[in-house]
Amino acid sequence: MKVAIVHDWLTGMRGGEVVLEALLDIFPNADLFTLLHIRGRCSEKIENRNIYTSFIQKFPLKERFYRHYLPFFPTAIEEFDFWGYDLVFSSSHCVAKGVIVPPGTPHFSYIHSPMRYVWDMYRTYFPGRSFTQKLVIPFFANYLRMWDSSSASRVDEYIANSKFVANRIKRFYGRDAVVIHPPCFKEFPKINMKYRDNFYLVVSALVPYKRVDLAIQAFNKTSEKLIVAGNGPELKKLKKIARKNIEFIESPSKELIVELYQKAKALIFPGIEDFGIVPVEAQTYGCPVIAIKKGGAIETVWENKTGIFFEEQTIDSLLHAIKRFENQSFKEKDFILHTQKFSYDNFIKNIKKIVLSYKDFKFS
Repeated sequence: MKVAIVHDWLTGMRGGEVVLEALLDIFPNADLFTLLHIRGRCSEKIENRNIYTSFIQKFPLKERFYRHYLPFFPTAIEEFDFWGYDLVFSSSHCVAKGVIVPPGTPHFSYIHSPMRYVWDMYRTYFPGRSFTQKLVIPFFANYLRMWDSSSASRVDEYIANSKFVANRIKRFYGRDAVVIHPPCFKEFPKINMKYRDNFYLVVSALVPYKRVDLAIQAFNKTSEKLIVAGNGPELKKLKKIARKNIEFIESPSKELIVELYQKAKALIFPGIEDFGIVPVEAQTYGCPVIAIKKGGAIETVWENKTGIFFEEQTIDSLLHAIKRFENQSFKEKDFILHTQKFSYDNFIKNIKKIVLSYKDFKFS
């Protein structure tokens, strides 16, 4: 079976690339297609594949400003040729799901999110404060929305990383999707909840929709210590409003993040995410989660067993949840039981099941 895997872009290792690695394990001889590839930014498993790029690869300053080429992405993704392939599998949060496949070639698409920039988070990314955002961006956004909707029919089977994303696929594309959670872990560490330090934790990219500002504003009103691990364009702004009980770790290593998960009283998760791998990682190390009761967190946090929720993205709602958390007890067995559903083995098994149910393919 000749298989093509399509991924939006290869510029670093994030949650989408973790899913891509698992797909490459399922299809060990698959060719990999992507808009652009910045060499050395991804794992060996990805870098060692046959990688085919689009004309975006030849654009200047692509390493830093590739997102500025967004209006060209639909044309670029449609230029790939999949004649001769038995199966196309896209991993999409932008335009990968819009590839054109030959008649009779099944196309499965794992959706991390419909394009946030032009759908439900349009005003978050483009609040309309500048001349460009008022008079230029709306025309491109309108074109991208029309293309995204019209290309939705090119997929034979949609797979969503969460029920939250499945609902958005239904809303924006008018299609149903099977939910398969991402492969967060191959091996599960031993949990020890007895030795916890006296601090709360945020692990996040520092961008507006993550709402790290909400966590900082809430902890500004307490004497509790908060550690913010992460970097991004909001860093200076967040540092400016933070009080002395809030510490920033700008470039934490993977090892340090694991240590923080193992020691923190709880992870604060104030943003509305499509899925959100960070709460799953925290729970895997026995770190309870205090999360907004919206988005993917509803599926990744077991209420009153591995964490608690707050109802609204307000300071008072978060502070009330922290008070409730202080009187809550948690059991190691609940964390072990809950996080197993996000295993690598479950992901592999469920993806294979969907492919096999569609056509009589064979896996090596």
